[in-house]
Amino acid sequence: MKTRRSFLSQIIATGVAPVFVPAHVLRSQTAPSNKITLGVIGAGAQGTHDMRAFLNHDDVRVTAVFDVNRKNIERAQQAVAERYGSADLKVMSDFRELNRDKSIDAVLMALPVHWHSIPATDAILNGKHIYHEKPMGMSMQESKHVRAAVKKTGVVFQFGTQQRSDLKFRWACELAQNGRLGKLKEIQVGVPGGKIGPDFPEQPVPEHVDWDRWVGPAPMTSFNMDKLKRDNHENITNFSLGMISCWGIHHLDIAQWGNGTDDTGPVSVEAEATYPDKGGCDAVLTWKVRMEYANAAPITFVNEKNMDIGHGTRFIGENGWVHVLRGNIKASDDTILRDPANKEGTMPIKLIASLEHTRNFVDAIKNKQRAICDIETAVRSDTLPQLTAMALKARRKLVWDPQSESFPNDEAANALMNARPFRGEWKLPEIG
Repeated sequence: MKTRRSFLSQIIATGVAPVFVPAHVLRSQTAPSNKITLGVIGAGAQGTHDMRAFLNHDDVRVTAVFDVNRKNIERAQQAVAERYGSADLKVMSDFRELNRDKSIDAVLMALPVHWHSIPATDAILNGKHIYHEKPMGMSMQESKHVRAAVKKTGVVFQFGTQQRSDLKFRWACELAQNGRLGKLKEIQVGVPGGKIGPDFPEQPVPEHVDWDRWVGPAPMTSFNMDKLKRDNHENITNFSLGMISCWGIHHLDIAQWGNGTDDTGPVSVEAEATYPDKGGCDAVLTWKVRMEYANAAPITFVNEKNMDIGHGTRFIGENGWVHVLRGNIKASDDTILRDPANKEGTMPIKLIASLEHTRNFVDAIKNKQRAICDIETAVRSDTLPQLTAMALKARRKLVWDPQSESFPNDEAANALMNARPFRGEWKLPEIG
């Protein structure tokens, strides 16, 4: 007797649909012609998590996948087979092939950070709507480049800062924006710090990994299997800006939302940090950052427990505070949250409500409207960790003009916005 696992393995191996169809497929009421076809660029841990969310939508069909790790592709095929009853999934050897496939309407881009801007821009210029995992990239130049491509093509862009589709975060931001805490005095943001990692001794590259393509535009480095783990490569500066960006973008985005500054940013940033003195992880370890705004509350951004600031986003007003993190919201006085007049969605300033992030993206495509974390919101929020990284490199306070998105009369600081040289054939696609 065949087990469910062996049955699915047979499906994946043959690509042939089973004789019977799972009940959840039969329940789908969406005609194939009305389904949004989705290609997946990057099927690692985050990409697979996001892809499974898209698989839950009956009006979406995942049809293609690209990854340089065959084991990731096999996991993606497994997930598709479990959902559709067949592993009928195109496997692409090059993301550019996937982006040029006219049968694909949208893409999920969930590659490691150093790979974000090139395939994302290529997808957008090929007319694909894009769910773009955070952060935007390794530099301000890359962020602006992706934005220029979205503006040229008019595709729907959704940033992977999924906390905007969480009621508790929206509630905290509505309390802040509606003055329920009094005038905002400060916003505190705490996220996990960096790590002291292993030494990553050189290992032979296994057959299932294309290491040259995985490294791609980044400086070449020796292979070690542990570098493929997200918790490691996001703390290696060849591939990421570290936790100031990979984790910071989530709660800094909420700080922007509650501060009412989605269309602007800080006017100055000052930062200090420490770095690992051993191991293969070299990204920022601990930090303290202060961002001042012209007409909004300042932000203090730290690794959590630094300055006694805990994980999450805390809006501090003249009359109290509210602190929000995933799964929890609390206030300086419980009556703030119990007051019927402070219920989310009932106050005068009502923020956009989204109950699920991938659903919001799909609905934006179908309704031809902006997603909750559109490209302008994404770039503005992503600017905060980018400014942090640049202030740390400059080792001095930087003055920022959020309107021109530049450092006035500071040639050295403006040079820090440029992308580092890309390796080999890789470059940002020309927008024209």
